[in-house]
Amino acid sequence: MDDEVVQRVFQEGGRDYFQQQPSTSTSTSSSSSILQSLPLHVSFDHGYYLLVKSIQELREKKEGLVTVGIGGPSGSGKTSLAEKVASVIGCTVIPMENYRGGTDEGTDLDSIDFDALIRNLEDLTEGKDTKIPVFDFHQKKRVGSKAIKSAMSGVVIVDGTYALHAKLRSLLDIRVAVVGGVHFSLLSKVRYDIGDSCSLDYLIDSIFPLFRKHIEPDLHHAQIRINNSFVSSFREAIYKLKCRSESPDGQSTFFLKDEAQTDNFIEMYLRPPSANEEARINDWIKVRQSGIRYYLSLGDQRIVDKNFIIRPTAEFEVGRMTLGGLLALGYNVVVSYKRASTSVNIGSLSLSLETIDTLGETFLVLRGSDRKTVGAEALRMGITGQWLTKSYLEMILERKGVPRLNTPPLVSATSVSHNQEKDIAAPKPIRTTPNLVYQLEDLAQPWTRSPTKSKMEPVLPTWHFASSDRSHGGSVGSSAFRDTMKLAPMPDSYDLDRGLLLAVQGIQFLLENKSVPVIVGIGGPSGSGKTSLAHKMANIVGCEVVSLESYFRPEQVKDFKYDDFNSLDLPLLSKNIGDIKHGRKTKIPVFNLETGSRSCFKELEISEDCGVIIFEGVYALHPEIRKSLDLWIAVVGGVHSHLISRVQRDKSRVGCFMSQNEIMMTVFPIFQQHIEPHLVHAHLKIRNDFDPVLSPESSLFVLKSNKQVAYQDILNILDSVKFCSSVQNFIDIYLRLPGTPANGHIAESDCVRVRICEGRFALLIREPIREGNFIIQPKVDFDISISTVSGLLNLGYQAVAYIEASALIYQDGKILIEVDHLQDAPSPYLQIKGVNKEAVAAAGSALKLDGSYTTKSYLQIILERLPLVERSYSGTHTHQAARLQELVESIQSQSYHGNLHIHGYLESASQQRFDFYEIASEGYDLEIR
Repeated sequence: MDDEVVQRVFQEGGRDYFQQQPSTSTSTSSSSSILQSLPLHVSFDHGYYLLVKSIQELREKKEGLVTVGIGGPSGSGKTSLAEKVASVIGCTVIPMENYRGGTDEGTDLDSIDFDALIRNLEDLTEGKDTKIPVFDFHQKKRVGSKAIKSAMSGVVIVDGTYALHAKLRSLLDIRVAVVGGVHFSLLSKVRYDIGDSCSLDYLIDSIFPLFRKHIEPDLHHAQIRINNSFVSSFREAIYKLKCRSESPDGQSTFFLKDEAQTDNFIEMYLRPPSANEEARINDWIKVRQSGIRYYLSLGDQRIVDKNFIIRPTAEFEVGRMTLGGLLALGYNVVVSYKRASTSVNIGSLSLSLETIDTLGETFLVLRGSDRKTVGAEALRMGITGQWLTKSYLEMILERKGVPRLNTPPLVSATSVSHNQEKDIAAPKPIRTTPNLVYQLEDLAQPWTRSPTKSKMEPVLPTWHFASSDRSHGGSVGSSAFRDTMKLAPMPDSYDLDRGLLLAVQGIQFLLENKSVPVIVGIGGPSGSGKTSLAHKMANIVGCEVVSLESYFRPEQVKDFKYDDFNSLDLPLLSKNIGDIKHGRKTKIPVFNLETGSRSCFKELEISEDCGVIIFEGVYALHPEIRKSLDLWIAVVGGVHSHLISRVQRDKSRVGCFMSQNEIMMTVFPIFQQHIEPHLVHAHLKIRNDFDPVLSPESSLFVLKSNKQVAYQDILNILDSVKFCSSVQNFIDIYLRLPGTPANGHIAESDCVRVRICEGRFALLIREPIREGNFIIQPKVDFDISISTVSGLLNLGYQAVAYIEASALIYQDGKILIEVDHLQDAPSPYLQIKGVNKEAVAAAGSALKLDGSYTTKSYLQIILERLPLVERSYSGTHTHQAARLQELVESIQSQSYHGNLHIHGYLESASQQRFDFYEIASEGYDLEIR
């Protein structure tokens, strides 16, 4: 994917590649970069993918070091990009902030020691070891150096605001600019607060005074230009429990350890110039000072659920001049206090003692990224204090009240340095320049600028009922009241981050205004992300999720009717929901998708403490189901949209244009007729723009080997407490459009891969990055119906390859080990999979697999084993062609009897593969459980 783009990036080679004449200069810095500058304005995920592929491409074509510069304003996401690329490539990241000269103006160009950075890069480029400085922001000076070995640094990334400065560009092979992120969010927030009284250029010069002069001009020299649409997100939220510190002996011992870290912060809240006397803390801007560093977040962004305070990861670093600029625009510091913190890490959690000077109190705070883990640790530690859900700001306002607009702010009694007095001046009136023509400015903004106000994301609306008429009888909490009060739908559709926040706020609104339980339904097509959203919501509010797949009727599933509404046991579902509404225990079915039957029932009771349950599934918003639900959420996009885009791209490559609507009607025929009409009635509509191929968040690290390993050795490296195993038999079919450029070969990236496993169809998204011994691939597969496969065939896709295999899977929640027996391979292959690269590598080493890895796909392995004379026209083995054609014809028949025929064929093939598996396992020392 994107091979043409990568080729364009390297059309003229790298920094010193393909130079026709050897350079006569002895200085590396004098040679200019000859990479072609391209107008690539791509998303963060797409930019990440392009950068990794570009580094790999250039590393193969040139000798020596590959140097990358990632520049952009504070908060744009450049450091996140550098870290994600480093996690895949395994390169050295050099933060430019370590080259500060000791001044406290972190964004001042003059504070950067470019000479030292250039010497370090030249040393590495020439194959020499070097030492980079280490800067301590609390001591405000360099405190040492860090050795970088040239032999270990095949790729070096320079990460910093000025990484694309003219002094460095001649040393860079690849130049990447990142804009957007919370940098854009702050500009949009300020423009919303103060209205149209100032031009966008004026706001930029006020808040980021160095941007237009010293940063933006360099960004136009980038070959890869990324516009990061990230906003503060609860997808990876921080869960916090807080209580007043009683200083019990058991807790105080934690903070006597050597690894305890002490920090001192000053936290300030800025009120917008347009604010009234009311305390709308969600409209305020929070600034946290730590040493000479300043961090900013927009508003008091948090969710309170039971005892938990839940916050997004939404803080970013700014320069002190940004704070001064906000004050100059009319923002007021209404509250300021000092927070002294001593913290220790307990596994993945953080435990802190925090003293607030304005309150004169100390608080115990436990933080982590998983709600259940935080709650369990609090119980284990025996913390018995009363949990507090108010922020420090709210506590201060309760005691001292909200400062009036004409009164001085509540500032802690701390001394202010001379420089701080000069930069953080008293609030000034908003300055206006009547002669500026604002309308012309909004016509065409450069890609480096914030969206104009007319294109800003709207302020999130609040939930309310469609009617507050209670004349029909029934008190609050009664059944009659519940049936009368209906939520009013949100006026627009929202991205996944904003949708997640609104969904949780909707649940809280219902809990506050209607009696428990609150029953939520999340519907949408397969692969849209509804299941992922349901579990993220459940993690925030601490509730159960029930999949509608649990209600499949076994007789319907055997006929491949997963996408038929009649496949659901509606009477049982209605009974379960009725029991939940009336506070009774109920028995939820458990469906075994592998056997196609119900395995058991599990008892479920919604306690008043929780009060919420979520049902998710394709038909969750069907009229027969949604009439019993309180909150209806529709999700579209995700992998569902990815397949449509993929088909449209394949069609255009062979010279045939099809609209997305035409593709939708063919590939997902049931969606428009039976699913989409129900989604339009949702209270909340969410657009999921997740791309399973490009997103670094969806990556699995995979090591593959055909070296034999004993069963006991596999058990030894997995957690025996969380260990589980299973057997899967599957068939993979590779579909490709005739005419797709392939140079006479079948490439997996040119094919749509469909897996038939235990009687179900799934689309496998596989466009991996191969780096060293690792295959970095998406971890997203999604179920499709037989009508989708038939639709692809009707669009002209042909089955060009076919693989049968049996897999024995072992996992413990962190590592998955899969032993695959391919029918046409003499020995099995072992795959180690996980989201943590180091953990996967350690597992491979423990199994003594080092030196035996391959990054070839199974398709490559099978095809390479076949002599050319034994291949059919499609590339498959001759004796498989007839079986493949039989399966394709069965799929296309789309009749009831055809479905039965497919099921019988798969059962027969499955038994054949299981017999093969048993024979193979005898010599492999494996055990079935």
